Amino acid sequence: MDLMSFIFCAIVSLMLIVQNDAYFIHIDAHAEECFFDKVSSGTKMSLMFEVAEGGFLDIDVKIIGPDDKSVYSGERESNGKYTFAAHMDGVYKYCFSNKMSTMTPKIVMFSMDIGEKPKQDMDKDSEANQNKLEEMINELSVSLTGVKHEQEYMEVRERIHRAINDNTNSRVVLWSFFEALVLVAMTLGQVYYLKRFFEVRRVV
Repeated sequence: MDLMSFIFCAIVSLMLIVQNDAYFIHIDAHAEECFFDKVSSGTKMSLMFEVAEGGFLDIDVKIIGPDDKSVYSGERESNGKYTFAAHMDGVYKYCFSNKMSTMTPKIVMFSMDIGEKPKQDMDKDSEANQNKLEEMINELSVSLTGVKHEQEYMEVRERIHRAINDNTNSRVVLWSFFEALVLVAMTLGQVYYLKRFFEVRRVV
């Protein structure tokens, strides 16, 4: 295999190194949504999430290993990123809980990135020849994944800020309308009062 063919295969494999999908989920009040991934021991996993809509933009997060032990747990978090290596083979569960909310549903954007499985023993000469290129490919993969998630988070933040601005603008308009009504009512009241004050009453 010549160098160009190897580089082409390496670039193609770059697309397969990381499974990367972002999802939006709707979580009702008093509800919990869980997702599962089956991985091998030593596989690098990274959970990134952000609350897009609902209440105070907070959610409870937890990651549970195949042995039912907690890998990560967080309460009332708006966004976050947690990276860890699978400590054993099996199914890992990550859950988003909105049980603290009495009536407000939440919308959460999240992604679970699953890295490449640990490599088996390779021929030492082949590993030495490919090591440098693989390191560069892995660095590029991590950088591209980071850029993608930053774009997704910026989109979510822009949506949140736009909703806040629209809500604030609606309140300002309603308050201005209320002030205008009060001003008109006060003006009419003053005109009526002055008219009554200067009115000449006849005594019969």
